[in-house]
Amino acid sequence: MSKLLAKRKAKDATAVDRRILILDPEKCKPNSAAYAFLKQYAGKCGKTCIEVEGKLVRISEDLCAACLTRAKHCPGGAVSIVKLPTNLSTDVTHRYGENAFALHGLPSPRPGAVLGLLGTNGIGKSTAVHILSGRVKPNLGVLTAAPPAWADIIQYYRGSDLQNYFTALCEDRLRVVVKPQLEPSLARKFTGRTVGACLEESDELGKCREIMELLDLEAVRDREVQALSGGELQRFAIARCLNVAADVYLFDEPSSFLDVKQRVAAAQAIRSLVDGVDAAARADSVRAADEARRRAGATYVVVVEHDLTVLDNVSDAVCCLYGGPGAYGVVTKRQGGAAGGKQVPGGD
Repeated sequence: MSKLLAKRKAKDATAVDRRILILDPEKCKPNSAAYAFLKQYAGKCGKTCIEVEGKLVRISEDLCAACLTRAKHCPGGAVSIVKLPTNLSTDVTHRYGENAFALHGLPSPRPGAVLGLLGTNGIGKSTAVHILSGRVKPNLGVLTAAPPAWADIIQYYRGSDLQNYFTALCEDRLRVVVKPQLEPSLARKFTGRTVGACLEESDELGKCREIMELLDLEAVRDREVQALSGGELQRFAIARCLNVAADVYLFDEPSSFLDVKQRVAAAQAIRSLVDGVDAAARADSVRAADEARRRAGATYVVVVEHDLTVLDNVSDAVCCLYGGPGAYGVVTKRQGGAAGGKQVPGGD
């Protein structure tokens, strides 16, 4: 396994332009025109380029020229063919399967700093968050053999910040909390309960009142969570995350539904997680101040955002993501906040 991963990581100077075929299962169900179209060509070339087994359709990534032409004409938009940049076969962090999305590279958070992730939709920002949270185990692009063990993954990232991060994650030395993208299902989890009761219940750091004031939630303290507007629910979700005594905080699009003033307040609240000076100043004893500084210096924070202004205010460094939505995503190296924003394709 180690030799296979080393080979995948090595630079390939002879690589040529490649294409990836993306099959959308939602558009290729048994009652669809796409399913009927592909079924009639299954095995027609004498190979297994196109296979149909029951309700499932499989298209080989090494299909012949004739089947590639047939796939291009598949109706309903079920098949799309995306050109990949040269050398994109290297440094694969995770693939969801054949004809499916692949993430290349991975953001490298550091303790005591906020790392921003910037990019358009569908290119792997949420996948990166799931991997850093431990919810998704990266397969490093290995689909044919047994998936890599954590020991192989840690070895793969040897010499980088991710080696230490994944080692601590595997040893259960990191407690991770995630503020997911805002969805209606979030409010349903707190049916019949008020904002104040929910936040006080989750307060592990004794900062509930301070956070509520900063995020302007005092006015809705007695309102039921299901009655909150989009912006209020977003601030509630951020507050719930900030209440937890975690080692890793992952915020997925925390500024959506917020106005300018609320975005600044949210950035300030998130920034406070690693701002040891301010935390120490608020402490009521020397011991508490030392603990506040220690905690801030050991805390990882990652923020996924579309808003450059928010990232500039909250981040110490930025990783940009680019690629083909639904096909592949590439994570750039860490850059300082202002420099990172300049990497955005099409940006100034």
